[in-house]
Amino acid sequence: MDYVASGLNSLKVAVIKRKSEVELKYSSKLLKSVLEILKQGDFITSFSPVQEGRFETLKIVINPGKIHVCGVVKPRFSVNKDSYDKWEQRFLPSRDIGLLIVSTSKGLMTHKQAKTQGLGGRIIAFIY
Repeated sequence: MDYVASGLNSLKVAVIKRKSEVELKYSSKLLKSVLEILKQGDFITSFSPVQEGRFETLKIVINPGKIHVCGVVKPRFSVNKDSYDKWEQRFLPSRDIGLLIVSTSKGLMTHKQAKTQGLGGRIIAFIY
């Protein structure tokens, strides 16, 4: 099961239904890292893990009006340090609008951070 895809889909549905928060019934390290990047990008206000018995759920508070579309990129395309512009044109509506989340050798980061550090990697998700 792809927890990142399911989590971003739940987030997108909550935005469409104009809800201010969403609770995910699952959690993973990758999903928490993606949510941390969304929090730094001011797309979500906060997220907090809630322990329910053996399982951990995530409660996410959405920043209203910031998210229009979000999703994962399948298959996880490989991108080198010089080809970010091609992927921005493919997944984002315009330059300087939205983020691509990239898995690099130094961890998850936005495409802008990876571009300035000169790193390539795999595209995980997009949001704008």
